[in-house]
Amino acid sequence: MIYTCSIHTPLGTMTAAANDGALTGLWFTGQKYYPTLTARWIRKPDHPVFASLRNYLGSYFSGIAATPDIPLDPQGSPFQKTVWRILSSIPRGQVATYGQIAGHIARSGGMASMSAQAVGGAVGHNPISILIPCHRVVGSKGSLTGYAGGLEKKAALLRIEDLDAAELDASRFCSFL
Repeated sequence: MIYTCSIHTPLGTMTAAANDGALTGLWFTGQKYYPTLTARWIRKPDHPVFASLRNYLGSYFSGIAATPDIPLDPQGSPFQKTVWRILSSIPRGQVATYGQIAGHIARSGGMASMSAQAVGGAVGHNPISILIPCHRVVGSKGSLTGYAGGLEKKAALLRIEDLDAAELDASRFCSFL
């Protein structure tokens, strides 16, 4: 059973989805790749997952660096889930490039290379915005590229994390990738 609710944020209304006590989705209303098969979802704004999510988002949008204590269960292919795990390890206040993530996956899998475009596809289909921080992924020279919620929201999310998208430099790039 998938439960849903709407959550109002400073960047617009978001739709949340939960199943079996875990968050399965968080999308800005109308964003690219917004779910289409929602007719059978049950509206339940008081679901415990959504109460925890509201608390976390309240802290997040207030600029408080908190770690979400919400079970996540994004649905996707094994490759997408690998990319999303990597996204979840990018610390607040840092960014990574699509190429860095591709290189990390290639090295971890004993491959000569991995397509940054394939990584971009997985990043773009991330179903849990903000908590799986796809907004922390930038182009090779720190440029803002690709965000399903829109580049203005990506820039705003980075500003909340004290990152100025116009001034990203090597000191802000994730070092473990």
